[in-house]
Amino acid sequence: MESLRLPYVAVLGIDGSVLASRGVPVTPVDDVPLVHQRLVVGVLRLAGVRGGPVVGPVLGALAHQLAPVVRALDLSRELQASRERLVLSREEERRRLRRELHDGLGPALAGLTLRVDTARNTVGRDPAVDRALRGLRDDVQEAVADVRRIVEDLRPAALDDLGLVGAIDALARRMGAGPLRVAVEADGLLPPLPAATEVAAYRIAQEAVTNAVRHAGPTAAEVRVRVGTDTDRSLTLVVEDDGCGPRTAPGRPGGGNGLATMREWAEELGGALVVGRRSGGGTVVRATLPLAAASGGTA
Repeated sequence: MESLRLPYVAVLGIDGSVLASRGVPVTPVDDVPLVHQRLVVGVLRLAGVRGGPVVGPVLGALAHQLAPVVRALDLSRELQASRERLVLSREEERRRLRRELHDGLGPALAGLTLRVDTARNTVGRDPAVDRALRGLRDDVQEAVADVRRIVEDLRPAALDDLGLVGAIDALARRMGAGPLRVAVEADGLLPPLPAATEVAAYRIAQEAVTNAVRHAGPTAAEVRVRVGTDTDRSLTLVVEDDGCGPRTAPGRPGGGNGLATMREWAEELGGALVVGRRSGGGTVVRATLPLAAASGGTA
């Protein structure tokens, strides 16, 4: 656009959002539709366009090149939004199933065990009947154990029992039993959070502290949790330690499966995770998990 000497150029999506711009907006402006495969996917907005024999063809060629790029960006956004919805639905369903198994089927099976014991005491000492009832009791107890394993695999139990901050605090006490001191700080009482956000934040905190213990040799670590205001609908999780520092360049991907996994947990919710060096030595892991798209899924 420098060759056309335009004071302002912007590329807008189909929803009117500014995807890219340069210069300061002035009026009047000219809008050139961006059409990809007969579908209008955006607008090329320009200010200060002057007429001339080459201006029209140049703008047409530019719009033709920009249209597939804008469409690809739009499809990428739709894919990410779909991925976020799937993750949110999955974790909400897991939370629901865990509650039903924990509060319904588990106690029912435990009660069945007591009824079998009562039957054994009632029928007397017939060896055949007693063996059959003992076998039934063993089967029920095995089913109870299976239900407990399924419940634990669906979702960390501490999240439902203690909430996010309480679960992280319990985790900190377990991991701080040795020479490592782990402190947990939160900005007051957190509001109800989507199940997917709770799980991601808990697992990132767990993995970040575990990575520090395995690779950095820290003596102290701190986990901070903050939920933004109405205009900043996100949860921020910061994990700091005073160890030997990150194994990769700050903010760069890589560094082993642990960092890659933490980054994946954040990104599948539309968030981000950055690893950097702590002032004074050590590592800082900062995860930002948006809440706006998930606000309707809390329970």
